[in-house]
Amino acid sequence: MAPEFSQTFFLSAGEVNAEGEMSLTLLVSKIIDIATAHANALGIGNPSMEGLGLGWVLSRIAVEMERYPRVNETYSLTTWIVDWNRHFSVRDFKVADASGRALGHATSVWMVLDTRTRENAGLSHLSLAPELVTGRPSPARRPGRHAQILEPDYDGEMPKGVLRATAPASEYTFRYGDLDFYRHVNTVRYVSMLLNQFSLDEMDATQARRLEMAFMREGRYGETVRLLRADDGLHTSFALSDAAGGGMLLSAALSRCPRS
Repeated sequence: MAPEFSQTFFLSAGEVNAEGEMSLTLLVSKIIDIATAHANALGIGNPSMEGLGLGWVLSRIAVEMERYPRVNETYSLTTWIVDWNRHFSVRDFKVADASGRALGHATSVWMVLDTRTRENAGLSHLSLAPELVTGRPSPARRPGRHAQILEPDYDGEMPKGVLRATAPASEYTFRYGDLDFYRHVNTVRYVSMLLNQFSLDEMDATQARRLEMAFMREGRYGETVRLLRADDGLHTSFALSDAAGGGMLLSAALSRCPRS
């Protein structure tokens, strides 16, 4: 098995966003799909761990795009393992057009979830040949630490490095359609939640250049969450927490650029 794994796709009209290009939600979904396919091909995928009550889940992800595939275009995704240790695996990706020219890159950190304890089970039960760990990172910048965001009406002295929300908080209760195989909120649902904070006019005028997300804990069915947003020009920071005070679920940042 080669260290790199690639798949080619055709972008149909039913898969694009309102601007006629590959949606960020679809891209993240495809990234998860190809990571899963590669892990399965290497014999370290979810099917080999199902009997142990274990499975891969995302811990962090960052996606950087120069351009998105447009409707009726053929594109490819390539993935490879950059790092592998006792606790996590780092996996990177390249998005390319039909000629092989890079359109963007992504980097991700994965952990193995114990579906009974809901904790990180580590990677010690898996075996991977050293030559399959490339040590070669993609050009995508690693996810950084995200700033804490306070309520928009906070009137105290702002701690250093902390942001004040620039919009009222929005609340959402997770429903059946938000869940996946692990019975927790699917990563793509979080992406949709973040993108839905922007208007159609905003997204017509700008394009998502970089998205990064860091997961603190699982979102659960019936849980009501509170999303805070802090804008600084075309850069937006997000903090998603349990509305009942159950702590942070997700921190994220989205950078946009004007459409040409």
